Amino acid sequence: MFLSSNLKKIILRNFIFHGKFPSPLLPIEVKNIQKAKHGSDSSVYDSEGRFVPSKFEEIFRKHARTHPDALTSDELREMLKANREAKDYSGWLASFSEWKALYVLCKDSNGLLHRETIRAAYDGSLFEKMEKEHSQKKNK
Repeated sequence: MFLSSNLKKIILRNFIFHGKFPSPLLPIEVKNIQKAKHGSDSSVYDSEGRFVPSKFEEIFRKHARTHPDALTSDELREMLKANREAKDYSGWLASFSEWKALYVLCKDSNGLLHRETIRAAYDGSLFEKMEKEHSQKKNK
């Protein structure tokens, strides 16, 4: 997971880092986060980087049919297809890789990606949550 999150930071560094050369610690400059927005996304963030709650809820209203507060792999695939913009191949790839990584890392034992997990990914608390869970498993 460390590798995948840092790989994404390296890829997006031209958009979200300040200055010509990023720090070796790979910090994210929150003031530039809107520059990482790409086409074919879920529109949960607007063009200025603000969270749009109605768009977040729309994900589940439109695509979560098996469970109202979670997405299956098939529902996630359907959502990605519905969000595609014509000929936006880089946006398709970005959306697919982001959502697939989230699904693989965070699905439960039933293959469900829960609303609170997705919300944590959007609000930035997911990595802290995952680290805490990993530490608890490690200490057992």
